[in-house]
Amino acid sequence: MELADFAGRKFVLYFYPRADTSGCTREAIDFSKLKTAFSRAETEILGVSADSVAALDRFKSKHKLSIALAADEAHKVLEAYGVWQQKTLYGRKFMGTVRATFLIGPDQRIARVWPKVSVADHAQDVLEAAKAL
Repeated sequence: MELADFAGRKFVLYFYPRADTSGCTREAIDFSKLKTAFSRAETEILGVSADSVAALDRFKSKHKLSIALAADEAHKVLEAYGVWQQKTLYGRKFMGTVRATFLIGPDQRIARVWPKVSVADHAQDVLEAAKAL
């Protein structure tokens, strides 16, 4: 799957740290619940993480997710969008995915960015921005 596959359509590209964790699950469920509304706004949704394809398949099945998820185990897309960064948790530094969302217009240009996303109401905020685009 490439950005060119979405040419002429609006596209939500959201990055999340890890499948089946509380925040990532909530975000994926919220986007899934709004999938029909995004479709009416002529907007596709794709969630990307560094998880394996098998982990994403289990995640989608377990939570009955209706949105597309992509595995980026090599971090190529994560690095290209600048969301593979050094993080700190309990004083330990490590590389990981920063939760961020990009709204891409039909012209394939980034129309809006939500860096360091807070999950609550995020999917609805993105939907409103997609409708306005």
